[in-house]
Amino acid sequence: MRDRVLIAVALLLFVSLATYPVWHAAYAKTTTAGPQLKLPQQSKSCVAPVAFMRASHMKLLTDWREGAVREHRLNYTSYDGKKYRVHLSATCLGECHTNKAEFCDRCHTYAAVSGPYCWDCHVDPASVARRTP
Repeated sequence: MRDRVLIAVALLLFVSLATYPVWHAAYAKTTTAGPQLKLPQQSKSCVAPVAFMRASHMKLLTDWREGAVREHRLNYTSYDGKKYRVHLSATCLGECHTNKAEFCDRCHTYAAVSGPYCWDCHVDPASVARRTP
């Protein structure tokens, strides 16, 4: 009799731990859909395909930084042959994604990425415009 109670308690504990992610997600009202990003309206193409940018944009930005700083490569030719200036604030945030809070920050918050070090050197153009009287 004592073993039955122990087995029942262990089984109940196992089931509750195994299904915890489901119950937690339902209670917290979270989804796996990802953030709803505000995409650029004035630019119809990106420096790379969307799937690549979602998965490897930091690799691209690191390559841009290393190329610009160490090898003085200041231009980038995209997959479709279009040429871009290698500059986060001027190219990405200046031409396409004009609102860092609605594009970069939403995705980084969703992915729980603590503020990338891009902003140690670069300035968000929108924040400068807001501070300028």
